[in-house]
Amino acid sequence: MHKRTRLPAAGAAVLLAAAAAFTAPTAAHAADQLTNGGFESGSLSGWTCSGGLGSVVATPVHGGGKALAGAATASDNAKCVQTVAVKPSTTYTLSGWVRGTYVYLGVTGGGSAWTSGADYKKLSVSFTTGATQTSAEVYVNGWYGQGTYYADDIVFDGPGGGGTPTDTQAPTVPGNLRAAGKSANSVNLAWDAATDNVGVTGYDVYQGTAKVATANGTTATVSGLTASTAYTFTVKARDAAGNASAASTAVTVTTDAGGPAPSGFKQAAPYLYNGWGNPPAPATVMNATGIKWFTLAFILAQNGCNPTWDSQRPLLNGVDQATINAVRAAGGDVVPSIGGWSGNKLGPNCATTADLAGAYQKVIDAYALKAIDVDIENTDEFENTAVQDRVLGALKIVKQNNPGLRTILTFGTATSGPTYYGNRLIEQAKALNADIDVFTIMPFDFGNASTDMYAATVSATEGLKNKLKSVFGWDDATAYAHIGISGMNGLSDTGEVTSVQNWTAIRDWANSHHLARLAFWSVNRDRGCPGGGQQETCSGTAQSDWQFTSITAGFTG
Repeated sequence: MHKRTRLPAAGAAVLLAAAAAFTAPTAAHAADQLTNGGFESGSLSGWTCSGGLGSVVATPVHGGGKALAGAATASDNAKCVQTVAVKPSTTYTLSGWVRGTYVYLGVTGGGSAWTSGADYKKLSVSFTTGATQTSAEVYVNGWYGQGTYYADDIVFDGPGGGGTPTDTQAPTVPGNLRAAGKSANSVNLAWDAATDNVGVTGYDVYQGTAKVATANGTTATVSGLTASTAYTFTVKARDAAGNASAASTAVTVTTDAGGPAPSGFKQAAPYLYNGWGNPPAPATVMNATGIKWFTLAFILAQNGCNPTWDSQRPLLNGVDQATINAVRAAGGDVVPSIGGWSGNKLGPNCATTADLAGAYQKVIDAYALKAIDVDIENTDEFENTAVQDRVLGALKIVKQNNPGLRTILTFGTATSGPTYYGNRLIEQAKALNADIDVFTIMPFDFGNASTDMYAATVSATEGLKNKLKSVFGWDDATAYAHIGISGMNGLSDTGEVTSVQNWTAIRDWANSHHLARLAFWSVNRDRGCPGGGQQETCSGTAQSDWQFTSITAGFTG
């Protein structure tokens, strides 16, 4: 879930070795495709660095006489990128030498690796291009407020790029678009199949010019609609080369009259993590605080699209299942957190929406879950539009296949509300009809140690509420009922302090506005150590054991 206090976990060690690769139809023969990967030109030729914070230096270097220096600030991670041509369905390896505090090397949409230290260390990432992919963006960056990092001898191994789809024939137009059912808030559509010279791969449903649903077959449900309102839809077919048919004949459907709103979903569920931080016995915390739910972290990928805890512990018959059993034996329950800031995640490693939904389903089936949380962060998931859509599509599938399952998205925020990628995530949730129950923001790590964390949290949450109203057409009460807050108790990664008093005020505000969820990172840190700095086992502030958990238990929505 959360940033640097998360990184010393065992799962991070997996990252230090390498990010996992997709299954590759074609093996790439080693040939460096980067321009100026050793920076020996003495310039940033081939590279673009955010905020103008990149430069070429003569020391320290790993090889040759030059290296990249990225001067990360509190508001900019000095990300340097280069776009290279690639061949479709081909495996490539990105490697490089870096030094500094929390330095990342990766391929946008293809995974990343990181390390931290005063000496140069080698990072390596392998990934496989998509069936029609002809370019890839590689990057290196530091972390906010951690000072200058250095990178040298970056290599992108694989065959030279090129290759574009030769198929230019569009599918035929889908026929007989019709309403197969409707309710006050949704419409079920059906149509006759289109044909294509190489095969139809899917369909897109439009309301005007806005895409509102996608489907692999000849039916789709458009949800999130307003009662007693007329809507007009069309559908287009598409093939693997990206060719789209013309739009079908339109159909207009009027939704049914509205009835009473369904009962709300409320959850107080602080994060508990078995990967570090002397995890406490759940029953001890439950008995001391009255908490009933925990968000159990982190489900990551192992050997491709296989879900495991921290990319190494099995779903069944391990410490994590024992934790779940203990929570349930004490009268509580858990919601697993899938993803997080670091690690080898399912979103980029599962090649299709259906594959990702299958991975989520394995987790649901393993524990007969009532809810799942996808913690979508970092450049490999949150800032990757294809993976964003894959996550939303997968959540839509498991929601449809598991009646009563609650789905939660957790993501970062600015003090004013969602960032660009947060806004996009919300917009796509509507466009894809993902039917997300709770949009949870993480209002911390804003980069300023003097931030008023109560005021910043309220401001960020109000910004989220306004965005949900705008996108979904909800009133204030409905928008608040779809919002969660996930804070960081005590000292944050960037030096902000959420005190016991702050968290009590945030809890009270969340109750008075009837939010859906309250969480924090983490129960492992819910112990006092005033002046102790950032710790895995305590908050860095003065408090009694489990005090933040006790406050959170008072959240009722």
